[in-house]
Order: sequence, then structure tokens, then C-alpha cells
Amino acid sequence: MAEFTAPQQVAQGSPERLRVAIGCGVGATIETYDFIGFGTAAALYFGDVFFPDSDPLSATLLSFATLGIGFAARPLGGIVAGHLGDRVGRKPVLVGSLLLMGIATVLIGCLPTYRMVGVWAPILLVAVRVIQGLAFGAEWGGAILMTFEHAPWRRRGLYTGITQAGFPVGLLLANLAFLLSRHTLDDNWAWRVPFLLSAVLIAVGIFIRLKIDESPQFEALKESGEVVRNPLFAVVRDDWRNVLRAFCLRITETAGYAVSVTFVLSYLDDGDAPDVSGTTSLIALVTAAALGIAATTLWGRLSDRVGRRPVYLLGCAVSVVWGVPLFLLVNTEAAALILIAFVISYAVCQNSLAGVQGAWFCELFATRTRTAGTSLAYQLSAVVSGFTPMIATALYSATGWTGPAVLFSCYGLLGLLATLLTRETWGVDERRESDRAVTASAEPALPAAH
Repeated sequence: MAEFTAPQQVAQGSPERLRVAIGCGVGATIETYDFIGFGTAAALYFGDVFFPDSDPLSATLLSFATLGIGFAARPLGGIVAGHLGDRVGRKPVLVGSLLLMGIATVLIGCLPTYRMVGVWAPILLVAVRVIQGLAFGAEWGGAILMTFEHAPWRRRGLYTGITQAGFPVGLLLANLAFLLSRHTLDDNWAWRVPFLLSAVLIAVGIFIRLKIDESPQFEALKESGEVVRNPLFAVVRDDWRNVLRAFCLRITETAGYAVSVTFVLSYLDDGDAPDVSGTTSLIALVTAAALGIAATTLWGRLSDRVGRRPVYLLGCAVSVVWGVPLFLLVNTEAAALILIAFVISYAVCQNSLAGVQGAWFCELFATRTRTAGTSLAYQLSAVVSGFTPMIATALYSATGWTGPAVLFSCYGLLGLLATLLTRETWGVDERRESDRAVTASAEPALPAAH
């Protein structure tokens, strides 16, 4: 890897900056395709396939409970990956997490149904879902850290936004796969094929990730002998407040998605809810995901210009007021209004937060414990998010749609408060410092004195 001075790193990033961002984004796409595809399958298929002896509501609850188990496993994956990322390096974690996810996802497509093996079917489903959770928990910290540490300082929001955009791409591909399989295959294969197709994506992703370079900041840390022996212990001891802040910030985005997308898909597919076809819901979600690819990157870029906190405040404020209007729109049963509901929920509420998180969370933690800190905060929130569809379903059974609507707004309020309590890491002073470094990097070196 070419050597570069600190001012050059601030101004230009590493020579591999764009390839790393795209490579990490491709991996994030594949991991999301695998992990989020499970959520779509859980909403549309798994209640009948793995829990057929239950009444429809109970089957949905059990299906979402299985979905939540994967989220519950994510903190362990994040802890292990955070430790290895700060001790061994960011790149090995990226390759290992992608391989593990691929194996688990293909296995889901091969699972026997309840009618074939009885109670063993849901047991096997839970087992592979746990493996998925471990892999996905290891993914985010490594991918974001690699991108962040290769990027020029004043464009970190943009570059991490590119990697974050891999998540809506994965969401788009997963739901396109389910949309096509729903209309071209019988029920036994409609849910299997999207998981089996993951094998091709994994092979491509592994190939790309093996080609990218290790983080220059981690390499410098290793050369200086400052690698922390126990990064998890260090970050919990010294930086637990930032872990807690990032945990609350993250819940608004991921748990909000669990209500406004995962639960709403099931709500619209429920015979007692609005009479909307699964095709209409999936088309709306696919459209929102397509818009989200650009939206995530643009929100990240906006945070480079105005700071991380203003963009996050906007996303949380919209989430606070969006809960009731979201359900009022989908209750109309009008395809155009359902489309608008999904677009606002995803491209505005979710993407405005996701686009900022990559840069903001990384800036909250020091290089030597950055993977451990960001992974821990990010994945602990996944426990709440993973069981949110089940909570929303239980609220719906007790209160109707108003319960999930209020839950969504409460998540937005939590994020709003956390944003106000979290320091701005890219304010006016930081941007001025970056500009001075850019100027310094452009100045010609003075001749050596003789």
C-alpha cells in the first residue's frame, strides 16, 4: 500500500477509498439480501410452512419470534467481530462474516417443512437463523469501519453512505426475488428459491472482498504497537456512555423499520386487516428500496455539509409524527397511498438515519476500540428491533393498528432525545480543521536546508 501523510489522508483518503466503499457495499448488499429476506419470508410464508397447527395470529407471532432470534444473536456476532476487528484486522472479519452468512442462508432454502418432519422443522429453522444472526452481527462494524478509515475526512458521510446503500440494494433484490417467485413458482418453491440463489451472490462477494486492502488506520495502529489487548473491555470501561447513546440512536432506525416495513407487510397480508394483495405490498417495498439506494447516500452526503446531528434530528422528528399517518394511508387500501407510505417510511425515516450512522458512530469512538464500540452499540439494538414485529403483532391483537402506530412514534421519540444528548462530531470546528489539512496537503514541500 502506498504511504501517505496525515494531511493527505484527511484530504484524499487512501488510494483504495472508492473500491473499498463499493466492495463493502456489495458485501452489505448480499448480507442484507440474506438476512432481510428472512423477514419477508417470515411475514408471507413461514407461519404456514413451519407452524401450520397454530391459528393464523399465533403462527405469525411464532414466525416473528423466529425472526427475532436472529436479531438476538447479532450482539454476540458483533462482540466477537469487534474484538477480532480491533485485534486482528477489519478485512478477515469481512470475509468470514460473509462466508458464514452464505452457508446459513442456503441451508434455509434446503430446510424440510413442518409437514415433512414435524417439530424438527422449526427447530432447524431457529438453528440456522442463529447462525445468520451471528454473521450479520459481525458484518456491519467491519464493513463500515473499512470504508470510514479509507475515506477522506470531509467525505466520510458520503463514503459510508455508499456502503450503507448496500442495505437497500439487498432489500430490493430480496423482495424482487420473492415477488418473482411468488408469481412463477408453487408455494413449496416460492420461499426456497430466493434463499438458494444466495449461493451465487456469496461467491461474488467473497471474491470482491478478498481484493480490498486492510484499513490504513488499523495498519498504522498495529505498527505503533497500540493495538488494545481487550478492546471490548476497554470500550465498556472507558466509553460506555457513547455505547449507550449509539444504542438509542440506532433503535429508532432499525426498530422503526421493523414496525413500518416488516410488521406492515404482515398486517397488509392479514385477512382481518386491509384487503391488499401481497403483490401490491411487495411492489411498494421494492419501489421504496430502489429510491433508498440513492437516498441513503445523499443523506450521508448532506451530513458532510451540515453535520451529523441536524440530519439525524430531522429523521427522528419525522418518525415521531409519522406513526398514525402511516397506518391511515395503508388502511385506505389504495395502491398509490400504500406506495407513498412505504417510501416515506423507508427513504425518509429509515434512510436519513442509516445514511448518517456510518460516519457518526465511527467518529464517536477512538481507532483502537472503534470496531468493538460501534459493533456493540449497533448490534445490541438489534435485540429490541428483532422482537419488535412480534411486539407490534401483540399490540395489534390488543388495540388494533393504533398500538403499532404509537410504538413507531415512541421509537422516534427515543432517537430524538438521544440525538440531543449526543455530541456533534462533524460540526463547524471539525470541518474547518479538515479544510486546513486539505490546504496543507496541497502546499509544496519546502526544500531541505543544506
